Amino acid sequence: MQRSSVQFVWLKRDLRLSDHRPIWEACKNGPTVVLYVFEPKLWAMPEMDRSHFDFIVQSLEDLSKRLEMIGGRLAVRVGELPEVFVEIGSSFHVTALHSHEETGNGFTYDRDLRVSKWARQLGIPWFQYPQNGVVRALKSRNGWADLWQKRMTASVTPTPKQIAIPNHFDWGRLPEAKELGLDVSQKTNLQVGGETNANETLDSFLTTRGFHYRKGMSSPVSAHQDCSRLSPYLAWGCISMKSVYQRLIARQQEVREAPAGSLDSRWTGALNSFASRLAWHCHFMQKLEDEPELEFQNISRVYDGLRENDFNQERFEAWKEGRTGYPMIDACMRALHQRSWINFRMRAMLVSFASNHLWLHWRPTAVHLAKHFLDFEPGIHFSQCQMQSGTTGINTIRIYSPAKQVIDHDPTGAFIRQYVPELANVPDQYLPEPHRMPMDIQSQVGCILGRDYPFPIVEHRQAYKSAQEKIFAIRQTSAAIDDSRRVFVKHGSRKKRDPLLKPKKTSEFIQQSLFDRFEDP
Repeated sequence: MQRSSVQFVWLKRDLRLSDHRPIWEACKNGPTVVLYVFEPKLWAMPEMDRSHFDFIVQSLEDLSKRLEMIGGRLAVRVGELPEVFVEIGSSFHVTALHSHEETGNGFTYDRDLRVSKWARQLGIPWFQYPQNGVVRALKSRNGWADLWQKRMTASVTPTPKQIAIPNHFDWGRLPEAKELGLDVSQKTNLQVGGETNANETLDSFLTTRGFHYRKGMSSPVSAHQDCSRLSPYLAWGCISMKSVYQRLIARQQEVREAPAGSLDSRWTGALNSFASRLAWHCHFMQKLEDEPELEFQNISRVYDGLRENDFNQERFEAWKEGRTGYPMIDACMRALHQRSWINFRMRAMLVSFASNHLWLHWRPTAVHLAKHFLDFEPGIHFSQCQMQSGTTGINTIRIYSPAKQVIDHDPTGAFIRQYVPELANVPDQYLPEPHRMPMDIQSQVGCILGRDYPFPIVEHRQAYKSAQEKIFAIRQTSAAIDDSRRVFVKHGSRKKRDPLLKPKKTSEFIQQSLFDRFEDP
């Protein structure tokens, strides 16, 4: 009996219907199956979490409703790839595979190679389409910003009015979390997935929440409300970067044309800041696309061995559990465990503290944070963890003072008291460094250091100085300077002339380079 012909649209990090070129292209060429595959081996990886699963399921439920409105259906399978394709191919004649390009982790990279081999062996064309500013097989970073701009201003892919589906197809069902070995989540107040929620979040940011963005993004007290909160929707593709960018441009035009005094003046700066961060989003993803190995190894290999042999498991556990004795560190980690999101500055602080104060290698800390970031985007995540750990060779080294972060971003302790309740009654003046409280005040407020809250796991100034000396000992070598040039050519931003390109002499290079600025301890 002749098998019916069908095309696959393979969903990965693109859980939406609008601006979805694979769906649009497939619909023009006959019966189409829009398929999402839950891969058990992927879900068994340490960076995957129940919160990711729930968000994806919510997004797929929303997408399923949208597909049904135009005559389509969502197909779901649990299994590995390409085995799932092989199984379906035994009953249907697969004429084409459509998907977006993905810049994922090492597992998805290897899986895509297996899928590519399967498709080639059977003569099935696999059409992969860009969905953001990441350029596959990029030859040079020169001109990348122009390529990004060109993509963002291109026309949004239309939404099909109708989808033809094959007869007698087993559409499957969304699995239960336990089928993939995922435990019940203890997290609360998480963002809900789906294209509908993505659009509502973008609209609320551009029209109401966003005017505080520039100032509010740095503090964990205000960032939860003032940041765009689009990151999980972009990470899992509930909305496209192009759609966000074009709606931002329209809003900027609206602000410029508004009558004087009719809009808060902060809107202009806020929207400009947000625009720059959209480009940085893809800039960091491009790094992993160009060098997949950076998920596992130092971008600048001269730093191999810097921390690997000194890993302290006890310090790692204290950092993970939010019991380092530094209130801002502990509050951020506990908040992250509860709601799977923390603002960027606090993320940078968590990584820097682990890498520099605790002298932990970035890879284990990156995996732990990935598990708890609802918006885990491998390209951004691993690049940023290396950047904050000082192993890129081209970025400023920032060693944050945890006490200063309290003074600057949570002076009344509202955030810290919420997530570290044992410090609830500690006076504001001692909250940055509770271990400096006199014993009589400790007794008075019911917070005895070493009993109710730990002493600092390391001494800040000593840890700061030690990290600075160890990093500088490498960064000022000729090998490090030479390698930083190589890294910059491959990964550096081209927005302005950088001294890493053509320093006149080594002494000038050292003076101009980005490694001579540390945050005030």
